[in-house]
Amino acid sequence: MSSLADKQGWKTFGIVLGCILFLLLMLMINLSQGQVNMGLFDVMQALLHGQGTAADQMIWQFRLPRTVAGLLCGAALAVAGALLQTILRNPLASAGTLGINAGAYFAVVVGTIASPAFISHFPMVFAIAGGFGAVLVVYVLAGGSRSTPIRVVLAGMIVTLLLSSFTSVAQILFLEDARSLFAWGSGSLAQNNWNGVQATWPWIILALAFVVPFMKSLDLLGFGEESAASLGQRVLQTKLMMFVIAVLLATVSVSLAGPIGFVGLLAPHMIRLMGIRKHHILLPASAVLGAGILLGADALTYPFQATYGNLPVGAVTAAIGGPWLIWMIIRMRKSKAGGHATHSKTGMSGRTIQTKIAFPLLCTILGVLLFLLLLYGIMRTGGMALSAKQLWLAIFGYGDEQLRHIVWNLRLPRLTAALFGGAALAIAGLLIQGAVRNPMADPSVIGVTSGAGSGVLSILVIWPYAPGWVLTIFAFIGAVIAAMIVFSIAWRSGFNPGILILGGVSVTAVGTALIQFLVLKTTSFSAALIWLAGSTYARGWSDAIPLMLASFLLFPIAWWLGKRVELLAFDDGVALGLGLHVQRSRLIAAAIGVTLASTVVATVGTIGFVGLLAPHAARLLTGQQHRKMVVLAAIIGAIVLTAADISGRLIALPKEIPSGLMVALIGSPYLLYLLYQSGKGRMI
Repeated sequence: MSSLADKQGWKTFGIVLGCILFLLLMLMINLSQGQVNMGLFDVMQALLHGQGTAADQMIWQFRLPRTVAGLLCGAALAVAGALLQTILRNPLASAGTLGINAGAYFAVVVGTIASPAFISHFPMVFAIAGGFGAVLVVYVLAGGSRSTPIRVVLAGMIVTLLLSSFTSVAQILFLEDARSLFAWGSGSLAQNNWNGVQATWPWIILALAFVVPFMKSLDLLGFGEESAASLGQRVLQTKLMMFVIAVLLATVSVSLAGPIGFVGLLAPHMIRLMGIRKHHILLPASAVLGAGILLGADALTYPFQATYGNLPVGAVTAAIGGPWLIWMIIRMRKSKAGGHATHSKTGMSGRTIQTKIAFPLLCTILGVLLFLLLLYGIMRTGGMALSAKQLWLAIFGYGDEQLRHIVWNLRLPRLTAALFGGAALAIAGLLIQGAVRNPMADPSVIGVTSGAGSGVLSILVIWPYAPGWVLTIFAFIGAVIAAMIVFSIAWRSGFNPGILILGGVSVTAVGTALIQFLVLKTTSFSAALIWLAGSTYARGWSDAIPLMLASFLLFPIAWWLGKRVELLAFDDGVALGLGLHVQRSRLIAAAIGVTLASTVVATVGTIGFVGLLAPHAARLLTGQQHRKMVVLAAIIGAIVLTAADISGRLIALPKEIPSGLMVALIGSPYLLYLLYQSGKGRMI
């Protein structure tokens, strides 16, 4: 027994020593590398015997503050992740998955716009308030103490999307600050002086020190709340205090370096994988490893600085953490515990409204609503309102030439793109949901949208004025790559809802990291930012016609797949017994959905939620009859995106809010409501 304990002690010592050596290596690399590389001797000379030379000032005023910021933020995020995973008993809990980063970032951006003088002195006030507000919403929506890992991730994802949409609206309305806000919002350790470090280090150190007396209590929480309570622990008080400390650490980190994801997932999991469970070792080791990971990610940006400028370290951690999360998902799928954690139903659309309206009449009502929206968009949006007579003459080629130009070359193609884009996204979402038996699997959730966006931006960086057909090809390539990765992850689990969503989150993280990098490298940052938000602005017939052709070609196939998609809702064995070629039908449905989604991204940018909202609304109205849902979802999707386009032009005159953001602002609250309602039952 003694030899076993000695062996375990030496193993723990080796792990901790390895983490420390890794951190020291990253420290030296960060201090010696940059646009001008320095030798280790020169760095030590500047630190110990600085003479005020240019090299000394570069070390003390720029590199050392940046390195210390990485130390503080990496340690804070790692400990915050470890605490959240312990107290919530959720291996996927972190500042990123719980919406803390998004809430803190949104609050800081709002503070920067509303009160720049105040926030320059007290950025932590806004970050802390935003982080606590976001995580509180996530906790309530996830079901509180009854939450499951996948439900927490789902609630965090929706809250993050909503807050990110609000943040993007603020960036676009205040475009003069957009570049700096976007770069900082991607996570950056760059420091011009010691002010940020001086303002945050006492908070982080005090918060870390406050955790020390609770390490034994945290160990006992690992055995379950009932066991911990029977051993005399004040479970509720411990969880509440550690929860506050975790959120505080994460939000203070955001105020210093922006939202940086995945460090809080990577570091604690790597330490646990090495066999360490006791918190008096787990937390310090996670802090050291987290600091080393963040500094290492920052060091990876240095080789590109001379050519591309400062790269966001948050994009690098996402590029590293995304594959890691994919590996975690595969590991969870193989383990018994992981299977239990993720094999939970993810249905937010199992009910139907008992409507007495006949299907033809329902289609007619929605069709009339869509027609009225289009009519209003043609007549009333823009700088010039048209009368019914002027519109009639312009439509048929008569009247004033300027009015004909406005109607035929400006307003009609834009509204056509919105109409067919919304319908295509709705049908894409419906087909993908049917293919993978998951009502939450729209193109944006499973990574298809971010993959298509990465493909489009990749070619735009090289060829800024690439024609529409080239954008469509690259969007399709990116979407197919993303879909193949996600589907391959979920394939062997029978497209388990939890595995699929987690795989989509992982791929989306990697795609978003690539997008963040590419947006900063485009020649027109503002145009790229607006396109990234999803916009029908200035869309002409060259944009709308390819989308129309794809719709006319693929919509009938989507309708024809009716019975096949309905049978896919059953277990594979049942569907096979009914004569369905399951894998072929699933592949066809998914391929059509991915093609439609990538075509829309190439035309109007990355628009989310339509593929989630429209199929859900159609399912509520007409049940599980696929062919009826195709028709209703297409009309509802067209209504949603057309209404978003019109409202985006009117709500902040003379500026425009991209229609993709308007959809998110409309759709996120609805999804939050659905998630909250589903929490009252056993849906997730």
